[in-house]
Amino acid sequence: MNPFNQTNPKPFGRSVSIIGVGCTPFMETLNNPDTTGLTEGELFGHAAIMAMKDAGITAKDVEFYFHGAASPLGCSNYLSPNAQVAEWFGMRGRPSMHHSEACCTGYDAIDLAVMAIASGKYDCVLTGCVEFGDAVAIQGKPACIREHFSFEQFQRSTDWLLDNAYTRHLMSNTGHDDCASWYVEHANLSEEQMDEVLCQLAIIARRNSKNNPLAIDRVTYDEAAKDAGYDDVMKYMQSENNPKIGQYQRISGLEHKCDGAAAAILCATDLVEKYTKNTPIEILGIGNACLEYSNPRLEITCTYEAARQVSNLTGVKPEEIDLLYANDFIISSQLLAAEASGYIPDKEAWKYVLDNRTAFNGDKPINPNGGRCAFGHAHAASGLADVYDSVLQMRGKAGDHQINKIPKTVYLRGYGGGQNICNIILRTKENQKGE
Repeated sequence: MNPFNQTNPKPFGRSVSIIGVGCTPFMETLNNPDTTGLTEGELFGHAAIMAMKDAGITAKDVEFYFHGAASPLGCSNYLSPNAQVAEWFGMRGRPSMHHSEACCTGYDAIDLAVMAIASGKYDCVLTGCVEFGDAVAIQGKPACIREHFSFEQFQRSTDWLLDNAYTRHLMSNTGHDDCASWYVEHANLSEEQMDEVLCQLAIIARRNSKNNPLAIDRVTYDEAAKDAGYDDVMKYMQSENNPKIGQYQRISGLEHKCDGAAAAILCATDLVEKYTKNTPIEILGIGNACLEYSNPRLEITCTYEAARQVSNLTGVKPEEIDLLYANDFIISSQLLAAEASGYIPDKEAWKYVLDNRTAFNGDKPINPNGGRCAFGHAHAASGLADVYDSVLQMRGKAGDHQINKIPKTVYLRGYGGGQNICNIILRTKENQKGE
């Protein structure tokens, strides 16, 4: 699958590693009196301070910071939110920039930080993202006063993802069923088989998130089925308790939008010992692709293109990948990401799902944190939340959702805004003193 133009990224000017990570719980802040009045600065600052503490550094060590939000006006009513939050984590006067790539923002946050360091401009940077996906700012009101972002409002906001001059009039949209319908043809499945696969993906996601203290959904579908009087969880998932919202998509396979923030500290790998005692997580390579909605099945095309780039750049073979994260705000994306990356053989991912092999305790785990439908989706922050969980897994410190084998190589497939794809490969950097 080839997009209209292809890029062949070159190796980084110098190696870059992650040395610290932080993440807030993903939550609905308006539903808890302890969190109702939280501002963007407080959420972003919490994640940033966590990341600095994790790295064992202070704000004085950070030379530049990146701030990401998918919808900055809805999040805070700020046009330059990077400048507005600096006081909350000791960055007064530090240079910074804001960026927004919809749901891919958290992955591009890593890419921007890598470019800043690999170029030699900076040695140590902070990159963070924040989103109020459930509690939006009210125009003319202080940012601590928010209102619930209804699903209807959210659906209308997806118009912002389209070129309203041309693409919208071609009847293009996000398409809940786009990836699923492609996979049905790709793997030669029946509609009934695809329904079972999508339901099983959601079941696995909740089983993973149950063990994650930062996840918004901690009740499994097995428990929900039992409470509703079902002995068989699949029958529950295929009942009116989990209605279809398209030909294939059910409500359980759609993101749980919420509020949250995450951050990471990156530095030049050869300077790691100057900053931290943590084992560095090296960023081996990044692949990117972008298409807008007039291009049919752009997610599929771009995912394969970004996978081609990062594979060629790093030389990492599919059998070397120990763990996969996929931005799955539409849960069928897991199938595409698993096969495009080579993590699971072509046309086989659906079988691995039905055999429970993609669960956190399976041999081919995907999204052990629970993913967008169970961990929650704080749009910009979600990609960095995946990076946060990756680092915990690679350190063997993910607690009750730690996968069976401590991963050395992790692949992340970022996707957002319908257009942006960012594929990242991480690897534990061992024996640095001896290298």
